[in-house]
Amino acid sequence: MKIKVIVPIIGKIFDDEIRREVASLSVSGVEYDVESLDYGPASIECEYDEAIAIPDILNKVRKAEEEGFDGAILDCFGDPGVRAAREITNIVVFGGFEPPMLIASGLGDKIAIITVLPEVIPIIDGLMAKTGFKNRVVAVRHLGIPVLELTDINRLKDALFEQSIKAIKENGAQVIVLGCTGMMGVAKEIMDRLKETGYDIPVVDAFASALRMTEAVVSLGLRPSKLTYMPVRIKERKWWGE
Repeated sequence: MKIKVIVPIIGKIFDDEIRREVASLSVSGVEYDVESLDYGPASIECEYDEAIAIPDILNKVRKAEEEGFDGAILDCFGDPGVRAAREITNIVVFGGFEPPMLIASGLGDKIAIITVLPEVIPIIDGLMAKTGFKNRVVAVRHLGIPVLELTDINRLKDALFEQSIKAIKENGAQVIVLGCTGMMGVAKEIMDRLKETGYDIPVVDAFASALRMTEAVVSLGLRPSKLTYMPVRIKERKWWGE
């Protein structure tokens, strides 16, 4: 099994961290590769960022299929280009939103999502409405920390813990979903801190969830339905910049 992790931003600020996380999660018999975009934004924090990232995301997914990869992870909680990628390939494609939300829905009734900035909340609202999770989510909270500043791990963990406590006390949350794949590697510590405070609830890591779900679906021999993600019709299309 071969899994491609597509980091939908330019630059390599998270590449080493992602490779370390993949290595810590790796299982026997699976080959992983990490690749960033050649064209797009430095981070995804709004609809505009998503829009300019999607063309090269789709190029990378096509390339992954041509290179024999069985699945691709679009490493962003906003799921940029996921549905389009499923239309143009026959491999398993997941972003950072659906897997943790599906897992969280089996762990508790009331879910809180904690994301980076207020600009991301409308994207999450749209995803919840489209996927049917809206009735399960009691709060979408934000840290006020830009994606490119998530490398300050202590600041990130303290802010996540603070917002998790507020989500539990103020919103009745029973499960916390980390609403940015850049928050990788901190879920267990947040969960342990919450338990020490008296709140024994799960904290779901978006990136780890996407990796495990992609592996599981590939291993089951399943692929996205072509009655949902219908193959695109052949016609003239001109990409921006051509």
